[in-house]
Amino acid sequence: MYLITNGSIVTEDAVLEGMDLLVEGDSIAEIAPCGRLPSGRATAIDACGGFVMPGLVDIHADYIERMAAPRPTSIMDFDLSLREAERELVTHGITTMFHSLAFFDHSVFESNAIRNPANARRFVDVIHRAHSSRHLIRHRLHARFEIDNLARVEELGGYIRDGKVHLVSFMDHTPGQGQYRNLETYRGTVKGYRDVTDEEIDRSIAEQRNRAKLDDDAIRAIADLALENGIAVSSHDDDTPEKLAFVRGIGATISEFPVTLEAAREARRLGLRTAVGAPNVLLGGSHSGNLSALEAALDGSADILCSDYYPAALLHAVFRLAEKEGIGLAAATRLASLAPAQAVGLGEELGSIRPGKKADLLIVERIDAGFPAVTTAIVGGRRVFDCEYRTA
Repeated sequence: MYLITNGSIVTEDAVLEGMDLLVEGDSIAEIAPCGRLPSGRATAIDACGGFVMPGLVDIHADYIERMAAPRPTSIMDFDLSLREAERELVTHGITTMFHSLAFFDHSVFESNAIRNPANARRFVDVIHRAHSSRHLIRHRLHARFEIDNLARVEELGGYIRDGKVHLVSFMDHTPGQGQYRNLETYRGTVKGYRDVTDEEIDRSIAEQRNRAKLDDDAIRAIADLALENGIAVSSHDDDTPEKLAFVRGIGATISEFPVTLEAAREARRLGLRTAVGAPNVLLGGSHSGNLSALEAALDGSADILCSDYYPAALLHAVFRLAEKEGIGLAAATRLASLAPAQAVGLGEELGSIRPGKKADLLIVERIDAGFPAVTTAIVGGRRVFDCEYRTA
């Protein structure tokens, strides 16, 4: 048992002052005014005037690919990579991570060895084994499937049937639409990764546009299989009403990174939850020149924050939206906790502070000029992380 006191408790709808929180077993037992909860058998945790927040649920982050292959020719041990990644992630407040592995057939950008089919298979199994071995945070798999990857459809289906996938998204990175609808932006992005000429990029664009892709029926069959197995389905880089109507029609419930504000608004009108990147919030705009996550959040067109490629951004984006942008801490926290949990079917157990839910909790204190830092993390009732900042 833990009795958390002397903190501001961030619930689904409000920030509660003068309240204590009791953790019993793996769950939140009770929230009550200070001094009224039984403390005899409980270990006291002093929040030191900080915020008591739900653990963050990150449904899109490809960070694990960089942890496992920090250089194109350097592949680290996969178990080591996952264990070291979770030690880092918990310090950022992420207690449930959907590791996003890309199922690409090819890439014109930097080579990433983890996307090699053999390595991807190994990593899928590493993530799956983490559920039943010692771990700090909750590990899940987000399968990001590029629709020109015809050769690996059966492989994906096998992972779904074996219970190794927890979210499926369909991606199309063909230049001239979606994320890369602006070809000049695409050229600049390619040149940022590789030393290539415009002529080489033109040949690559033509090749990509001529590649065979899954047809609508094949995409629908994968989506049906996922839904039959209780797995949420997501689209990626939505840019037109027609694409949004199609993905909604196959049962998708999440629109990741809509590329314009109009697309985000249309996605929400159709009942899709929109996901935007936390780094986009901190940078003040998209690295691809697309939708500003900050603009979408202030417009009310963003439902979910995810870390995308930079896990440290998630907690800081919450506080920026809460305080600098005036959204309020309860509402901003929902974007990175309850909303993503609900989107993937975990909202009854995770994502908010309420009696009966799993005790995935953070204590976040202010360090220096408004810098929010996780100083304690509890996952499933277990105290998995503590730190104390020194003073000079």
